[in-house]
Amino acid sequence: MSKSEAPTAKRVTSDWMSTLPGFAAWRPLRLLRRIGPVVQGVTLDRTTSGDGYFPTVHIHALVREFPVVTLTLGQRLITPSGVQESIPFALHSTEFGSAAQRLIAQSELSLEEPPSISEIVNSLYEYVAVQQDKGLPPAVRELEDGILVAAAVGERSLVERGLDLARQMANVWPKSRLPLDWQGSDVWLTGLEQRVDDSSGLQDVVERQVAFHKLAKVPDAQ
Repeated sequence: MSKSEAPTAKRVTSDWMSTLPGFAAWRPLRLLRRIGPVVQGVTLDRTTSGDGYFPTVHIHALVREFPVVTLTLGQRLITPSGVQESIPFALHSTEFGSAAQRLIAQSELSLEEPPSISEIVNSLYEYVAVQQDKGLPPAVRELEDGILVAAAVGERSLVERGLDLARQMANVWPKSRLPLDWQGSDVWLTGLEQRVDDSSGLQDVVERQVAFHKLAKVPDAQ
């Protein structure tokens, strides 16, 4: 297939929507659905050469002011040997269907029935612990997101679990690997507790982020 005959980004996006009926096209090669204060997405991330794409699942929390929709908990389609798998645009028509089914099977958070807020928050907390266990950079933002998402929907037990994890992590995270604007554990924890207690403020942030990212037409599974 010549380059001129390769499917357009719009066509590729539409084909993936047909396999993921709960998702809507947000932008070319980006599909999203809302789950309350979170968006779950499938991004068809172009390869460096531009002749193919990496199917990638992710989430993004709407509980903080942020200029882009992030690929938090990003998980790319992989081969049986564990290698990231790209789909050439030239082979899209024959391969996207099986690729979508494999991505559905591999995704830690369901791409069929919408995951619950509890499942999403627990995945964020698990990511924080795994990063620490493996000696990887502290997952500060992911931990904050989990706590604030739980607070935004009134899941107090999940909030308390997250705050306990935050206190634990604050004692073991190496200072040399924390964000440059880190003001100390006490300041961070106090700030988190204040944001948790401001439920109306969290709801305002979510509404502003929905408007800012033009998510009003993205289906909300809650």
